[in-house]
Amino acid sequence: MNNALWFMLVGGLLLVMGLTHTVLKRSPVTAAIIYLAVGLLVGPSVLNLMHFNPLKESALLEVLTEGAVLISLFSAGVKMPVPFSFARWRAPILLATVSMTLTVAMVAAFAFYVLGLPLGAGVLLGAILAPTDPVLATDVQIRHPGDRDQLRFTLTCEAGMNDGSAFPFVMLGLGLLGLHELGDFGLRWILVDVLWATLAAILIGGVAGIALARLGWKFRRAPHRHELLDDFLGLGLIGVVYGLTVMVHAWGFLAVFFAAVALRQAELKLARNALKPSAGATETAGPGAPVSAGPADDPDSLHTVSEGSLVFKEHLERLSELVLVLLVGGSMFLSSWSWPAVGLALFLFLVARPLSVLVGMWFTPAPWRIRGMTAWFGVRGIGSLYYLMYAIQHELPETLALQMIQMTLVVVALSILLHGVSVKPLMAHFWRRGKQTPVP
Repeated sequence: MNNALWFMLVGGLLLVMGLTHTVLKRSPVTAAIIYLAVGLLVGPSVLNLMHFNPLKESALLEVLTEGAVLISLFSAGVKMPVPFSFARWRAPILLATVSMTLTVAMVAAFAFYVLGLPLGAGVLLGAILAPTDPVLATDVQIRHPGDRDQLRFTLTCEAGMNDGSAFPFVMLGLGLLGLHELGDFGLRWILVDVLWATLAAILIGGVAGIALARLGWKFRRAPHRHELLDDFLGLGLIGVVYGLTVMVHAWGFLAVFFAAVALRQAELKLARNALKPSAGATETAGPGAPVSAGPADDPDSLHTVSEGSLVFKEHLERLSELVLVLLVGGSMFLSSWSWPAVGLALFLFLVARPLSVLVGMWFTPAPWRIRGMTAWFGVRGIGSLYYLMYAIQHELPETLALQMIQMTLVVVALSILLHGVSVKPLMAHFWRRGKQTPVP
């Protein structure tokens, strides 16, 4: 497909999606299903008007997926309704650690014993497919910064964290294949890839987010009263945090997510403090005089960098979803749908994900209906494509790379179809069965 046809295809899709937005919101399918269907139609599976080769274009696809995941992680982070604490975040923390580890182990075992892949390849495949996706799971994620629904909070927070917690397992798989240094008895992997990379990412992200919140708050208010470009500030925070974290060999995805969380929560804290009536004002006010604490006495009503940059990030997220899912469909042949690949996807969705979630959430107070919904909605997508391209760029053998491309594309495509078709009816049934459970 030449450039002119590519522009026409993407432009036409954008026009159709823009004009039919209300209709699509009421339809039983998601936007990702439409993008995938168009990609399959124009790709080598049907009309063969385009063929995107992920192996030859792995460097380009790595950059595209990397950017999409970063934008999505930032959007997820600034919508977190509550500050970080183990009591409130216990379920997503366990999902991003315990459930992540169990999923990697089960997929690795399936790949080793059933598919006949080497152990290192099995671990790498498990790490590629284990993280849930923050880009394609928008229908089950937090809708706005004030959304305190526990199910959506759990799924959003899990996707935000496990895109970083999967990285140590990617490096472990590469190490077992001889493509990364693990150290004696895996000591370097534990100290550097697990402990240092994780803790440094959280620290860098948290400090940067708080610093930007305070700077933005100071410049926007008296005596400075500067006008700020929130879109630039949001993108700048992503770029600086990610670049700095990667430079010190820590996990940039995790850092960007926690930078967004810290930015939002620090701004809310500053807003709440600003809205508190001063002691002097309370004393001088008459018995019946109202005390004005600010616009509607609501910290969310004060303009912040996180809220101001969110709309732009969500538009970028939608555009990246369209382009990347279209490329997924345009990469697949009919022969891609092999029984081993389909079997791996079904094992992941029906066995590995449910079992790992039930174990991970066993010691949480979450209701069983939330555990069941969480067990099913482990959407796989753009994050898995990024990890795959990252591994290919680290000199993954071509034969192994082709196998993993086929399996990953099938898993992502089936996730788009199965989770996309089921999300609206299951969520509607979920809300009919009981009242909303808020985050404590």
